[in-house]
Amino acid sequence: MPKFRPLAAALLLCAGAAQADADQALRLALDHRLDGDASGACVAAAVIDGDRVARAWRCADPAQSSRIGPDAAFEIGSVAKTMTGALLADLIAQGRASLDDPLAAYLPEGTAVPDHSGQPILLRHLVAHTSGLPRLPPGMDLSDPADPYAALDVATLLAALQDTPLAQAPGERFEYSNFGYMLLSYALAHRAGEDLEALLRARLFAPLGMDGAYVATPPDGVRPAQGHLPGGEATPAWRFAPALAGVGGVRATLDDMVRYAQAQLGQAEAPIAAALVQAQQPIAGAAEQPMAMGWLLAPFDGRVLHLHEGGTGGFSAFVGFERARGRAVVLLSDTALYSHGGLEPLGLHLLDARFPAPGARRPAAAPMPAPEMLRAYAGIYPLAPGFELSVRERDGGLFAQATGQGEFALDATGEADRFEAAAYGIEIRFLRGADEAVTALELHQGGQTLHGEKR
Repeated sequence: MPKFRPLAAALLLCAGAAQADADQALRLALDHRLDGDASGACVAAAVIDGDRVARAWRCADPAQSSRIGPDAAFEIGSVAKTMTGALLADLIAQGRASLDDPLAAYLPEGTAVPDHSGQPILLRHLVAHTSGLPRLPPGMDLSDPADPYAALDVATLLAALQDTPLAQAPGERFEYSNFGYMLLSYALAHRAGEDLEALLRARLFAPLGMDGAYVATPPDGVRPAQGHLPGGEATPAWRFAPALAGVGGVRATLDDMVRYAQAQLGQAEAPIAAALVQAQQPIAGAAEQPMAMGWLLAPFDGRVLHLHEGGTGGFSAFVGFERARGRAVVLLSDTALYSHGGLEPLGLHLLDARFPAPGARRPAAAPMPAPEMLRAYAGIYPLAPGFELSVRERDGGLFAQATGQGEFALDATGEADRFEAAAYGIEIRFLRGADEAVTALELHQGGQTLHGEKR
């Protein structure tokens, strides 16, 4: 007579096979993205699909696989902004805050806060990047791009605030602002009367079981991953004043971020669960970029995806989810991948296979423009007080040098007016005026953008 397996055992076998298939599919997707990637990056990844979680750790060079693992904590960069949004939603749920509260009410008495024709900056403007504040505080010391926030403290931030006129009325236009999120980070901690890391731990990390997440001191058993430039060179970790760390100063393991993403999908029973739902709701504001509390909203096929990328000098991160389908993606890399396509294309593909699967970005073989064209880019571009970028043409090549730093070569990318120094994670886009003359540039590095008018 034939033998029949007990139903429970058969179901377990089926579930195990499905899990193995999911793990293998994720490994193959990472291999496709990393195969031949000139950055040498390593990536930790997870895909949450209902109650199943696929995980994988892969490196462009398999010999480097010891760089990352379950115990490795990555800088998540601006993904931390979604946690700041969650803290704001939590304070609102407690009746201790409102989106329509003015920023001034959350700062020390006597702090001067700019307005625009009498219109104040509200918390809703900060959390949705519509405050009218620039990307970075004016006067920020950028002399050490490998650790740009280390010298910035609360006193310097508030002093910069009082000297910053708003570019437009709050709520009028989307303009991504780390300045605004540093202020929001400090304002929430000041209102709660707690150190920001203590607030994150008490309200978010501990309730969600994110035992390896931290700001300043790694918990026992957690290994801070070493960050890398896109050429594979190790680079120091970014440091943030504790009160300002909500802008991008959180480290976390892959499992920490899996638990965070599961909570976004409604799979966690914790006091902050209702606040997370509230933080996902759209905020009325500028139309350029729909926003929730820290989450960028991406309409797709009649649905809405919640997304955020993160980048520091040596790390890249991506978290995205679609709550209605119970699907989420976490990607963490120990390498700054801005000049190598970032992680968002892979994250979107893993969220929904209708997004194309990205392959590795290999070095561009684009020819350098003629010397007379390169000379049009030459000039001095002030990026911040006391910090400028000098661009020059020499021997048919284009070179740049920042204040107090060595000269580096810029490579053509094949796209007009766009050059890069991939080994340093730098991309430079030159901007032209109405007469087609070069008037300014944007320098992109480690998730930061600096603008300089040609002098």
